[in-house]
Amino acid sequence: MKEKTKIHGLLVEAIAQALSEIFTSNRYADKVIEFYLKKNRKWGARDRKFFAESVYEVVRWWRYLWWLKGQEDLDGLSLDLNELKSLWAHWWAWKKEEVLEPYLSTSDFDKLKVQLAKNTPPAIQSSIPDWLYQRGLKELGEDVWLKTLKTLNEPALVYLRTNTLKISADKLILKLKDEGVDCYLVDNKNTSNLETIALSERKNVFATQAFQLGYFVVQDWSSQQVASMLDVAPGMRVIDACAGAGGKTLHIATLMKNKGKIIALDIHEWKLKELRTRASRCGVDVIEVKVLEGQKTIKRMEETADRVLLDVPCSGVGVLRRNSDSKWKLSLDEIDRLTQLQQEILFSYSRMVKKGGKLVYSTCSILPTENEIQVKTFLEKNPEFSLVKQLTFMPQDFNSDGFYMAQLVRK
Repeated sequence: MKEKTKIHGLLVEAIAQALSEIFTSNRYADKVIEFYLKKNRKWGARDRKFFAESVYEVVRWWRYLWWLKGQEDLDGLSLDLNELKSLWAHWWAWKKEEVLEPYLSTSDFDKLKVQLAKNTPPAIQSSIPDWLYQRGLKELGEDVWLKTLKTLNEPALVYLRTNTLKISADKLILKLKDEGVDCYLVDNKNTSNLETIALSERKNVFATQAFQLGYFVVQDWSSQQVASMLDVAPGMRVIDACAGAGGKTLHIATLMKNKGKIIALDIHEWKLKELRTRASRCGVDVIEVKVLEGQKTIKRMEETADRVLLDVPCSGVGVLRRNSDSKWKLSLDEIDRLTQLQQEILFSYSRMVKKGGKLVYSTCSILPTENEIQVKTFLEKNPEFSLVKQLTFMPQDFNSDGFYMAQLVRK
């Protein structure tokens, strides 16, 4: 007989409270989980893993789990803590095939099995809003979209980018294994990247000495292809115009061998502050950070850059496996707002590229309206630019995030 799983009630209480904060206070799941893990430092590794996995998986399967409970419409949900504990127990029973009382009764489990046997509508089966399901069908077609949704509902791998300014990938792997982190070198998949490492299982790599020494950056494999697309060289002047906390900025600096000039722009000063901290840890000193002040900043830098990176704000549909709560916060109006913003950024910021220089436009979306169509519209109205190449990385093809990137050259 299978031994019954023993779970401390305080852990289940914390799971329910975290879910309540995510869905009633509109907080990001990763930030909520981080808060609870810091708050409960005495939890052991097993409890921490159990808590994080439970919260992420319930968020991922939110709509489908309510369906299993008999709730077809997400409007008017009861989100009291007991209901959320029951929802988590439905996930456990579905995935682990085990009834955990008092959170789920045998009669509830029988109802769950009946629901599982039903012909579930595809949007519910994929656990996404109807409007997003229809949008994906329209833009990608049924075959591609259904394969994509299957992958987006699987846990994401953790990828690291080796900071080759300090260490080689082979030495980093040995260093991490010495610290109890099992990992391996990722096949370069016909790209020039030979420094990507993947974890065999999830670990808190931020607690390692290798991280403190700046030997790596946590960055998805697809995201690592963006800086390579820029085609940089040591000594260049590069502008990363939507730098954020600077994952791609740091990669650009590595490819430039920390020689030249990188100007990192963003509208959020707190993100640039984080970039400074990360650059210092990684031993990068060629990055100058500036808070973007709209057209005034752009005008000062007009035609000054050998390379410009525009990693623009987007719907994030390509990274839903990593940010599952985003699908519940996103809306059609928000996608429309973002596509308009992308167009404005592309039209305005492209002026910073020198003649003969290159621009890379990228998103973590897989929707053509945010990608190929944006670039096509831009090129039709800006004949001084031409398309060199464009790539789309689909999650199901590369076991990584969905990303789009296009390299343009200014004639």
